[in-house]
Amino acid sequence: MKHSIGSYPRVRVQGDGRQVVSQAGAVLLVETVRKTGLDQVISAALAPWRKPRAVHDPGKILLDLALAVALGGDCLADVAMLRAEPAVFGPVASDPTVSRLIDALAASGGKALRAIRSARSEVRGRVWSLAGENAPDTDGQVTVDLDGVLVIAHSDKQDAAATWKKTYGHHPLTAFVDHGPGGTGEPVAALLRPGNAGSNTAADHITTAQLALAQLPKRYRRGRQTLIRTDSAGGTHDFVSWLARRGRWLSYSVGMTVTEVIHEHVLKVPAPAWTAAVETSGDVRDGAWVAELTGKLLDGWPKGMRLIVRKERPHPGAQLRITDADGMRITCFATNTPDRPIAELELRHRLRARAEDRIRAARATGLRNLPLHTTAQNKVWLEIVQIALDLLAWMPMLALTGTARLWEPRRLRLRLFTAAGQLVTSGRRRILRLARHWPFTGHITAALDRLALLPNPG
Repeated sequence: MKHSIGSYPRVRVQGDGRQVVSQAGAVLLVETVRKTGLDQVISAALAPWRKPRAVHDPGKILLDLALAVALGGDCLADVAMLRAEPAVFGPVASDPTVSRLIDALAASGGKALRAIRSARSEVRGRVWSLAGENAPDTDGQVTVDLDGVLVIAHSDKQDAAATWKKTYGHHPLTAFVDHGPGGTGEPVAALLRPGNAGSNTAADHITTAQLALAQLPKRYRRGRQTLIRTDSAGGTHDFVSWLARRGRWLSYSVGMTVTEVIHEHVLKVPAPAWTAAVETSGDVRDGAWVAELTGKLLDGWPKGMRLIVRKERPHPGAQLRITDADGMRITCFATNTPDRPIAELELRHRLRARAEDRIRAARATGLRNLPLHTTAQNKVWLEIVQIALDLLAWMPMLALTGTARLWEPRRLRLRLFTAAGQLVTSGRRRILRLARHWPFTGHITAALDRLALLPNPG
């Protein structure tokens, strides 16, 4: 009796399989596009860029690129993975056709970007309506997080420059809607900037906030129900004044740099004025306290601004900074939210750290590098990346439940999208059969059932 030697079974591989579909789980994204009406709206928005007698629709080409990025692609040529599966993705344009479209959109002088953003905003309103209690505005509040991200350039590209971290590339400023503890988040703005762009440039923060607000339903584009959160890069007089301007009335929670003046005031805060910080569970946060600073420190800032400072014992091995006091790590933020406990406001601001998760997901979805040469082309690429991230946020929001709604793009690809299938024809219908033994087949079929129950657009 012979026993096999080795850890894995040996199989014979042949390249003549038929009716086998790779990336079969991507039908979740295709069905999300169909149910949200994204394909129709994008096609209508990009109709001016469709040439007479053109075979491929510009909107379909752009969505194919976004689907390829959502599935893990990081350049225009990766649309080939969709071209290989016409039964699932339909006809896909050739690489030269794709490149010509990107060049045409980039040459429009921003007109195409405005058309794409308008289409995304329109579809976003429909998605939030379909999501019901899973929508990010289910409690009547919307939180938008602004944060910068460094994108490394490995070749000489337009506007690439040395960054503040002594790398070379670009420094986009992004904005994401926070879905809260039960979900992830979706992109609402991405402003492409040179690598040497400043971190606390008020004009860039204002532009990014304007782009983000334009993506929200109209009722959230002004008013206290919309909260803008940033780190200390947004803690400038001009940006805070813009947020608090009469008629805009936005809520804000903005990190502030601990200046020497703030440091002196922290040292003067009496012990009884410090309140214990709290965790998301409501329990007291060990070794952390918060206090509110008042007085002349707020002179020159918008009326109603509150300055809240936190001191916390640094974790073992952490190096203290010059702004730390009495061995405590000092951080500070400003907000205009009245009549709420400062510990609750500090917790709300600390949850801004979820923006780092959104950036990590963006890096894994086309933002690891900017693959094109000119700035105008890479601005179009950023819109493609945002559409891909929209789909990766909308599909779980509409179709997944429980912890599956928290899966980041890499996990979605590994567990759902990479599932293989067999395409069969029965009764004049095409049926995609997924592997019964795949542990996440149930998630895919249940999600498709939930999408099927949603009303068709139009």
